[in-house]
Amino acid sequence: MGQLMNIITPLHTRSKREYLARMVNDKVHCSEVARKFEADFWDGERKYGYGGYKYDGRWVAVAQALIDQYRLSPHARILDVGCGKGFLLHELKKLLPGAAVVGIDISDHALRGAKEEVKPFLSKQRAQDPYPFKDKEFDLVFSNTTLHNLPVQELDPALREIQRVGKRSYICVESFRTVQELFNVQCWALTCETFLRPEGWQWLFQEAGYTGDYEFIYFE
Repeated sequence: MGQLMNIITPLHTRSKREYLARMVNDKVHCSEVARKFEADFWDGERKYGYGGYKYDGRWVAVAQALIDQYRLSPHARILDVGCGKGFLLHELKKLLPGAAVVGIDISDHALRGAKEEVKPFLSKQRAQDPYPFKDKEFDLVFSNTTLHNLPVQELDPALREIQRVGKRSYICVESFRTVQELFNVQCWALTCETFLRPEGWQWLFQEAGYTGDYEFIYFE
């Protein structure tokens, strides 16, 4: 298994969250709407998800961190599993104009809302289904806060596909270390299917033969 990283956490911890308010705001209905991963989730009211996921440059630092950490060349091939609107790929493409960026996601709304510069490189695809790519086709495959939205029985095929098509890989998922953090993430998360401690995720990685890097974000 790879290294424990700290790439998304600085961005994640910038947001303030009212956990109990989310839990009592018609949470079941909001979760049902959010799990469609369409317009309400991305650009509807905050209770359904992002509350308006607009391009604001927040991913620049993450893109640079990925380039630095994985020493991505000017012509690197990069795959984002669960790319959403492709904003992180857009930042990577700006920093590495000669790179080949590819993104997959299940949301029609997100794919339609992608930046025009990367939209041609994005396609609809489930993370847990076989990818239409060759073995080790990409210099880096990453998945940012997507895989915990899969039921546990579908994580193994997703991890195996990421491992198969990437020379190097990095995954970021939600996790918890304490009962308080478990309570917080259960209050806040609308789409999470798999709630695991770090050691649970690490066990899954080993079972799937995943040898890439990983990061856990917590709701403190």
